[in-house]
Amino acid sequence: MAFDQHAALPDELKHALSRDFFIRFTTVGRRTGAPRTTETTFVWKAQSTGPNRIYVSGYPGKRDYVANALANPTVTIHTVEHGVYYDIPAVARVINDRNDRTGPLLAFLNRWANRPEAEQRVFGWLVGAININRRLHLPWWGPFYLARRIMDRMPCVELNFTGPAIRRLNPPPPSTSDH
Repeated sequence: MAFDQHAALPDELKHALSRDFFIRFTTVGRRTGAPRTTETTFVWKAQSTGPNRIYVSGYPGKRDYVANALANPTVTIHTVEHGVYYDIPAVARVINDRNDRTGPLLAFLNRWANRPEAEQRVFGWLVGAININRRLHLPWWGPFYLARRIMDRMPCVELNFTGPAIRRLNPPPPSTSDH
């Protein structure tokens, strides 16, 4: 029997993924083979059919978790907020193609710009302008060229759920890296 990803998510976990701002995920260190846990912001793409997935990104630049995911794509996702702790087995896919990355990165930036605890009016306006530019399929000119350059340097990793979520009684492992 195949793993039904949508039906397998408990309502408590669905609620946590829709409201939480941070997750952690554990990769295997490409050099050491040791577990490496990274905390980052994310976007959850809930599906009624097909795979559930999380997109992670962050500040532009090289990140160890991207190199680790390329070396060994098996990861474990950990929820960390509001006392709701789950481990979710997943497989990572690093997205390098600009066209494939744009949608997830814009969703990530939209979520970051609209978080309730931070007032990000200028950033929110800029992300909105980029969204309009992309919907109209306009060229990346003027300030949008700079936005494209920044987005090209941002990591973009898709984490596809591969098994049932497991409820933890204790908090997840602490973050072991800043990158």
